Amino acid sequence: MSKRSAIEVKGSAQLARTLRKAGADMKDLRAVNRKAAASIIPTARAETPIRSGRLQQSVRAGATQKAGVLRAGKASVPYAGPIHWGWRDHHIQPHPFLVDAARQTEPTWVGIYESEIKKLLEQVQGA
Repeated sequence: MSKRSAIEVKGSAQLARTLRKAGADMKDLRAVNRKAAASIIPTARAETPIRSGRLQQSVRAGATQKAGVLRAGKASVPYAGPIHWGWRDHHIQPHPFLVDAARQTEPTWVGIYESEIKKLLEQVQGA
């Protein structure tokens, strides 16, 4: 069973629609989302439980036009979910290192959103 956690930026869909109508390049919004998600990586890696280091090295940022995403795990690290969310049947306690890192770095990534969105809006207003 997979659990997901999200931190929602209210108004992001409306911002995307407004920027699209104004002719802004939506790739710019994807870049903002990636930059905000990437700002969490150092803290997330520091919070990651370490045995071999593979889980720690699998932490990475991704982005779409609507969201920045922080991920851990891949085919060679399939245990990322159970380590993060826990697995009661196997007596694995949750260690939500990604969620904890996002909460700890909130002032940083919120500041990134504020400054980068402001730049995008100035480009649209100046067009």
